This record gives sequence, structure tokens and C-alpha cells, in this order.
Amino acid sequence: MRSRRRPALLAVMGLTAGLLLSTPQPASAANLIKNPGFETAGTGDMPYCWSKSGWGDNDFSFTTTADAHSGTKAMKVELTRRVSGDRKALVTESTACAPVVTVGKQYDLGLWYKSTTPDTSLTLFRHDTTAGWQYWTDLKTLEPAGAWTQASVRTPAVPAGTDRISWGVSVYGTGSATTDDYTMDQVADPVPDPVCTGTPAECANGRWDVLPTKNPVRSMHSVVLNNGKVLLIAGSGNSQEQFDAGTFTSAVYNPATGTYKVIPTPKDMFCSGHVQLQDGRVLVMSGNKGYPTADGTIGYQGYKDSYIFDPVSETYSKTNNMNDGHWYPSATALGNGDVISFGGLKEDSTGSVTAELWSDAQQKWLPTWQVNQTWSYWGLYPSMILMQDGRLFYSGSHTFGNNIPGTGSAIYDYDANTITQTPGLQNKDQRDQSASVLLPPAQDQKVLTLGGGNIDSNPDANRLTDVIDLKTANPAYVAGPPIPQGTVDLGNGPVPQTGNQGKMYVSAVLLPDGKVLETGGALHNRADPVYETSIYDPATNTFDPVAVDPEARGYHSSAFLLPDGRVMTTGDNPGNGSWNHDVSIYTPPYLLKGARPAITSVIDTEWTYGDTQRITVDRPIAKAELIRPAAVTHSSDPNQRFVDLPLSVDGNNVDLNVTSNPNMAPPGWYMLFAVDANGVPSVAKWVHLQGPQALSATDASAHVHSFADDLQGKVTEPGKKRTSQKVSPTVSGCDRHYGSINVCVPTVFPEKVKKTTAARCAWLKANDYGRLKVNGKDDPLRLDRNKDGVACGKADVRKS
Repeated sequence: MRSRRRPALLAVMGLTAGLLLSTPQPASAANLIKNPGFETAGTGDMPYCWSKSGWGDNDFSFTTTADAHSGTKAMKVELTRRVSGDRKALVTESTACAPVVTVGKQYDLGLWYKSTTPDTSLTLFRHDTTAGWQYWTDLKTLEPAGAWTQASVRTPAVPAGTDRISWGVSVYGTGSATTDDYTMDQVADPVPDPVCTGTPAECANGRWDVLPTKNPVRSMHSVVLNNGKVLLIAGSGNSQEQFDAGTFTSAVYNPATGTYKVIPTPKDMFCSGHVQLQDGRVLVMSGNKGYPTADGTIGYQGYKDSYIFDPVSETYSKTNNMNDGHWYPSATALGNGDVISFGGLKEDSTGSVTAELWSDAQQKWLPTWQVNQTWSYWGLYPSMILMQDGRLFYSGSHTFGNNIPGTGSAIYDYDANTITQTPGLQNKDQRDQSASVLLPPAQDQKVLTLGGGNIDSNPDANRLTDVIDLKTANPAYVAGPPIPQGTVDLGNGPVPQTGNQGKMYVSAVLLPDGKVLETGGALHNRADPVYETSIYDPATNTFDPVAVDPEARGYHSSAFLLPDGRVMTTGDNPGNGSWNHDVSIYTPPYLLKGARPAITSVIDTEWTYGDTQRITVDRPIAKAELIRPAAVTHSSDPNQRFVDLPLSVDGNNVDLNVTSNPNMAPPGWYMLFAVDANGVPSVAKWVHLQGPQALSATDASAHVHSFADDLQGKVTEPGKKRTSQKVSPTVSGCDRHYGSINVCVPTVFPEKVKKTTAARCAWLKANDYGRLKVNGKDDPLRLDRNKDGVACGKADVRKS
């Protein structure tokens, strides 16, 4: 695929001018901008401390004009022809001109402007003390204005390593923007130091509480609904007895009351896919048509059925069928409200190579011929994350066994129908049931992967993390800090992890303070739970170990954010077939720092792209964001995202600049959090984001800044049409020759278990497998040496 510069819609940025003041506000003594009104001439044709910038194919001019807001001069940037790119008038990136900033502080930026184009934005660059000058963010898009209009916006907290910033106006459509009287003021520290409301240990590391009421269903799917309740889907709950009886269950948990309501469930949604539609209903796709046979010749089978769960009536209704069965499918919401799905197992246990597309407009799955197909097999629960330009990033996180061929991560371009490999993922075939998240804020377009293992070879799970910046020209993973080690229960109680022991079945949750909670996991395939929880800070690329969930959370566990800022964890399904019905709640340290800010009013809960939406708060806040509610299973929630909302502040009235890019925040219901300078969040308010894309130009970017536009990895175009990919019936890592279908005797034991009957039987005993019947005459693991039909009897161990 030839190198090309790609459209990249505005990353952060609302479309209105924010707070409009009725009288001119002169620059104050605290103004950090030199030559804010362009009155002092510089060398060449630009005023002192101001510089030209920009790129692309366009005709432009920079003019110092007498049409000023105050004084005698203003700066006019104009495009008369534009094919691509932009032109910017920015504060000069020098020690003499660029304002000095303090890490962690925020700054109020203001200017007066007139504009004849909607394609104008306020753009920031920052000087990193190590890497030099680099693009930071776009904070605001300026509406066309025929008369002088004031715009103001507050920066995010200045990132670590930053000593200066530069900013100004970008014009990226035909027309002009004239600006004058720039201001920049440091925001005063708005809140006193926090006051600890728990024990010192709790205030440092948070607190876990195990709820008194158990989860009534064996749920492995958790979906936060737009009314604050949680849909917990079990289906048969990985129980063939319930499958044979036709007993399929779901439950709705109400955090406000701590109660559960069991919901009639029409089909076995065990290991289905799910995602919230833009109207708040939940699309549930495929599930379990049949369990593997005892002789190991047939594996799990996925059905074609699809359902929608309505949070209001708390009932399921059927949609049309998918084109294939998809047991363990992906589900990614797109910027137009559609849903795309890949992977999983078909009705005959083979791997599905059919991409499926749910049309939000038509409320149905489209026929195969209407969906672009590469006939690629992406595996089970492939983590497909929507990028800001509409492409999909496959992070490399998946379920069961080895990764896809190649580098293990890739960018999929639906329009071009191409797959381009991205490099750098460590140990790509040991990322089975790792976790991947689009880091806060989504505008930064960075993805983190954590941990993983491989149920086929069953090594010790790893501590690996990788971070990729999708804004670079040729994105590649770089190694992140290792996951902190905790304790592991190898059958005789928890002991400290050693060597490079890490965990698979990792859960990762985006928190409203902009950090990531990772928790739970196990060292081996459905065995040896790991007790470790930590908080990852994207700003510093570090982990901070915190309080540990007292419950084992391995296979079929979930962790997710509640609207009150706490985290809920459920489930655990070891290989012996048991199930953990206990539910844990984590109270992060930010909820133990004293009073929380409150959103006292939201003027309008129906939001459209490019809006400025006003809220009121009871005290100063440092930031606000939208967090998409969880729809998580098997360590996977590719739709999880945290979208920054730049602020314009007037006392307790705060204007939020809503992204103009639906790929940044796909339409739907979001939790709106306001967060103070201590990182303490409000309780979330629910808002509904929808509407047409605000920017209509084919290439509507303010600038591109090398956003994944020069991919150099191997490119795969559509292959020959085929029906499926062959997949082993033992894809789940379980040998069905032993015990019931609920039991998972590993096809490969952990590396430290000797290949003797005595050692394997001792491991099974330590993991509470109990009596194991041998199914049929085959004994591939040599557990029934005396051929009496029972594995690991006394005679079997003596014979070994």
C-alpha cells in the first residue's frame, strides 16, 4: 500500500466559541503571552514572537491587518485553495517567546477572533525536555463569526516533562481567521489538600469489600446499562447440565439497592459478543449452539442467532440472524452507530472468516455481499479498537492459544479492505487473555496491552505490557513497565510470585481520574489464581500496586466501572468446573480524599457532535470526560474509552467542548464525570451523544501530524473467498476425555509439572478436580494406568 496522508478528524475539540463576553477584556499583567496583540514588529513579515506553520497542498497568506480588535494590528490567516493540510499562526517555539509552564498546572487560553470558515481550531504544541517540540492537542474549534468574538478554553494538566507550550490558530478550510488580543493565565489551585476519610492504608491503596449478596447466575458477560444497572449474562454458565435442561439465565444488578433480578434468557448466550447500541439497548450476538463431544472430535459450536436486550423492559427480543455462527466474536461500535464483528467459531466448530456488519439505520445484520470481506480468520474475541479515522486497530489481545500469523497486531482499513501489520508486540503468541485498552484520553490514541499466556502450551503467564501510539506515522509497540507481581495460589495457599511470573485473564478498567485499574488473573490455564491489583498512570507510564481483591478472578471473570466511580468484579471459573458467585467492590483512593465535586445541573442530556454543553458544578473542577460504559467478557472490551472534554470556565458554570469526531466517541450513552484537581470524581451523569458528524469535508483534519499515515508493515488484501478456517476441537485447552463437560483437564500441564501420572494427578488433586471419569477408551494423558475407567486412582499413581 503506497504511503499516503490520511484524513484524521479533529481529536478533541468542540465547534463553538465557548463563553462569549459582552465587553472587551484587555490583557492583564498576568498574561503569559508576549506581543499578544501583534503590535511589536518582528523580523521578516511576522510580528515579534509569532511564526508561520502548516503543511499540505493549499494556497495561503499571512497578513498583519489593521482590522484589529484593539490597538492597530491583528493577524489574518487565509486559505484561498485547499486540497490538504492547514496553515497556522503560532507563538514562536523559542525560549524567548514560548510561555514557561509548570507540570500538573492548567492554563486558561483566550483570544478574540473573526472567521469566515468553520474549519478553524485552537491548536497546542508542547516542548518536551527530552524529545523537543511536539504536537499536544486541539482544544477547540471556532465557529464562523462576522464580528469580533471572544473564545476561551482551559488546557488539560500540563504533562510530565513539559517546560513550555506554543499555541495559536489553525485554518484547514478555504476562508480566513483573523485573531487578536491573546491571553494565557495559570489557573489558581482550586481546592485545598485532600482530607483522608479512611485508614491511611485505604487512602493510599483503596479498599475492597465483598458484597453480602451473591450473584445468582454464573455470569461471564457484564454490560453497564444507561440507567446505571448492570446486565450479567450467563446463558448456560459453562454448564452442560443447564444447557441440556434448556436453563439459560441472565440477571440485572442494581448497585443502588444491591439487589438482583433474574431475567428469562431465550438462548445459550454463553460466550457471545455484546455491545451497547446508540439508543442504549444491548446487541448480543451468537453464543453456544453446542458443547464439545467427549471423544474430542467436535468442539464448541456457535449459532447464528442475535438478540437485543432492552434496559427499560428488561427483556430480550430477536433480530435477524448473522451470516455465520460466531462463538467468541468481537464487537466494535463504529462512528456511524453500526457494529462490526469478526472471528469466533461457526456452527461446525470451524473458525469464521466472515466479517459481520450490523446496520444501525436498518436495525439488522447486513447480508455478506453488502459487507467488505478479506476472508481472514481473526481468532476468538480479537480486540478490535476503533481509531480516530475510522480504521480498526487489532491490538493482539485474543482468547485461546496462539495469535494470528505475522506480528500479532495490525491496522484494518475497512474502506480499502486491507490489513497492515504493526510491529513490536512482545511474545505475540503468549498474549492469550491479555487485556487491551485505549488509554485516557482517547484523543491521544495510545493503546496498552497487559499480560497474557497460552492455554495450548500452558507456560507461566507473563508480566509483559506494550504501548503503541497510533498518532505516529508508522505505529509500533514499545515495551511498557512490567505488571507488578503479587501472590499466586498453587494449591497450598498464596505465595509470592517469582521470576517472570505474571498473569493471564487480566481485567483492565478506565478510571475517571485518567488512570487504569488492572486486577485479577491466573498463572496457568484455569488454575493458580494470582492476587494482584495495581493502577497504571498513562502520564508517567508506571504502575502503583494497590489493595488486592480478596477473591480469585481468573477465567470467566469481569471487572468494570460503576457510575459512582467504584469498580465491580464478578466471577471465576477454575478448571474443576466450580464457580465463584461472590462479588467484590473496589473503592479507589480518590473516593477517600474527602468531599466529592458534584454536577448540580446538566442543561441538556441530548448531545450532538461539536456541541458546547454547559454544566454547573458545586466547586471548581480540573477536567471533565465521557466514559463509555463497559461491555466486557474474557478480558475483552474494545469499546472502552475515556474522551476528554476541554473546559471553558466561568465560576461554577462550565462549558464542555464536545468532540466533533464520532470515531472518537461512537454514538451512544456515556457517563459524564467532573473531576477536581485532586483527581476526585463526581458521581456520573448520563448523557446521550448522537447526531451527524459535525465536519463534512472529505478531509476535515485541522492537521494530520503523521497519524498512522505511512504504514510500512506487510499488507494483506482480500484473499480468495472461503468458507472457514480449520480450528482444533481442543481450542479451549481442555481434554474432554476426563470428567464432565464442565471440567477442564488441561491438554498441556504447566511446565513445572512432570510428565508422570503421579505428578499430574497430584496437580489435579491440589486444584480440587475430585473424581474424574474417563470418557471412552482413550487415555491421552496417561491418567488411568489400570484401565478401570477412573483417572488418578490409587493404582494409577502406583503404576506411574
